[in-house]
Amino acid sequence: MTAESTPPKGIGPMAKREMKLAYVMLLPTFAIVLAIVMGPLLANFWISFKPVQLGDLRPASLIANERLRGDAEKAGDAVTIEYRIRNSSRDDVITGAGFTDMIPDGLAPTELDERCALTGQFLSCEIGDIEGGFRDRVRIEATVEPGYLENALNPRDSRPQITGSADNVLTNFEFSLENFRRVFSSSEFWHVFRVSMYYTIFGTAGALVLGLFAAQLLNTTFAGRGILRGLFLFPYVAPVIAVAFTWVVLLDPFSGTLNSILQQIGFIESPVNFFGERSVTINLFGLQFDFPVALSTVIAFEAWRYFPLSFLFILARMQSISTEMYEAAEIDGATPLQQFWYLSLPQLAGILAVLFLLRFIWTFNKFDDIFLLTGGAAGTRTLTVDVYEQAFAVSNLGAGAAVAVVVFIVLLTFSLLFFTFSPKDEA
Repeated sequence: MTAESTPPKGIGPMAKREMKLAYVMLLPTFAIVLAIVMGPLLANFWISFKPVQLGDLRPASLIANERLRGDAEKAGDAVTIEYRIRNSSRDDVITGAGFTDMIPDGLAPTELDERCALTGQFLSCEIGDIEGGFRDRVRIEATVEPGYLENALNPRDSRPQITGSADNVLTNFEFSLENFRRVFSSSEFWHVFRVSMYYTIFGTAGALVLGLFAAQLLNTTFAGRGILRGLFLFPYVAPVIAVAFTWVVLLDPFSGTLNSILQQIGFIESPVNFFGERSVTINLFGLQFDFPVALSTVIAFEAWRYFPLSFLFILARMQSISTEMYEAAEIDGATPLQQFWYLSLPQLAGILAVLFLLRFIWTFNKFDDIFLLTGGAAGTRTLTVDVYEQAFAVSNLGAGAAVAVVVFIVLLTFSLLFFTFSPKDEA
């Protein structure tokens, strides 16, 4: 082909216009997805730099309760319209506080509070700047006229209109690192972090190993394979609250089936509280160490519940591998273990790496399993449980958001390292 007949390189003007049009048409979709993904994330970062308590979600405001004091039984009776006012916050200042209200017809004011003014029946009171915990009373003296008795009016029929503004710690532009200082200076945080890593790594590895074993088992043809595949999916598709309750009942130290069996065969002398005992001391080959009972139990639950996902992906990848190389390896005298190690495992490296990434992220973020099984007690408190405890149990939203930011940074760092060094599936 000559130089003159060689097609031009690059993108032509028509293609560029089509590309710009495509970007313009997809822009609303990109914006919606970005808002859904980035909105909560940015809000979490924002709150993590603020000492926000649960009570700070509602800014301080002036509260005014109105009541009529005195007997309004006949014309000429003296009564008092009383407004009890207070600052809803014990700490925050309200600037320009005040209120307005309509005095009912038939009540003739005779004496006003010095902070109030009256125009016709329209009352306006300026309280000014009030400190946190402020409480006071505004009294308006009045006399009863016949029109009030005839209409049976009540000052409460018209609610006072409140004015004033207060600084909201959640929306202002003052930021602090106090939440992160408290988090990282706490020895409990580092213990929770180690528990989270232990739970995530071993829970992820357990799910992958069980999934690999199940996929290898069902990769051969035998009677009842379809039924067994369906049974293997049960832990994953069953409601988490149902399977968690089943495990709690089976492992109960007093009436649980497992403890009863272990005692009858003489494996243990007394019942074991699998979900309530932090650790037991074990002597093995002359070595003494503490075995984390509750944490190991929730790890076993994690591996059991989520191995079906790994099983499905690994089995699908196994069935796509050509059987010719296995036949050749068998002719050459390779054992089943050698075939698995040198033929199957290299072909599965890519899918195993992807599954490890997904399961690591999901397990590190897992909350419901541990919360249902142990509530985070007995050494099973992870970072996600800590987020819940800080934000809702202690009502410290800022500290909870700071821990959530730590979770995000850990997972982002792990993902970047994974994509850099993980094996690639060339198939």
